[in-house]
Amino acid sequence: MAKRTPSGTPALIALQREQVPHSVHAYDHDPAVANFGLEAAQELGVEPARVFKTLLADVDGTPVVAIVPVSGSLDLKALASARGAKRARMLEPSVAERLTGYVVGGISPLGQRTSSATVIDASALDFATVYVSAGRRGLDVELDPRDLMRLTAADLAPIAAH
Repeated sequence: MAKRTPSGTPALIALQREQVPHSVHAYDHDPAVANFGLEAAQELGVEPARVFKTLLADVDGTPVVAIVPVSGSLDLKALASARGAKRARMLEPSVAERLTGYVVGGISPLGQRTSSATVIDASALDFATVYVSAGRRGLDVELDPRDLMRLTAADLAPIAAH
């Protein structure tokens, strides 16, 4: 029997290649909605604290991926501290898209074009599974937060502001 070639977004291909248990959840994205993460939580019927958004920041001149619940926001001072740095600021959306290969609202922490240091908010471990973008708007993937940490070589730190 021929071996199946992984398919889908780069995020889903990475999960398949690493044989990580996961579930893919699609929903109809409304182009008029600006808060992609809260839309995902509502459409999927999941509490917003379990749905995580992927943000990119410049931390002392280095791009860093920050993964925080959609129910809150990124605490830039906490992110800088978690990386042993002095300052952090959000990257421009166009820069984030160029680095990751994904469009804003569909940036996945998995399968990014350029590998960057990653920090996941410590609250992820409060759940058996979390949801992150699967690489496009209207598509999320549910997986164990420990698998997410392993695949992204992430540090865990309290970086969310609620």
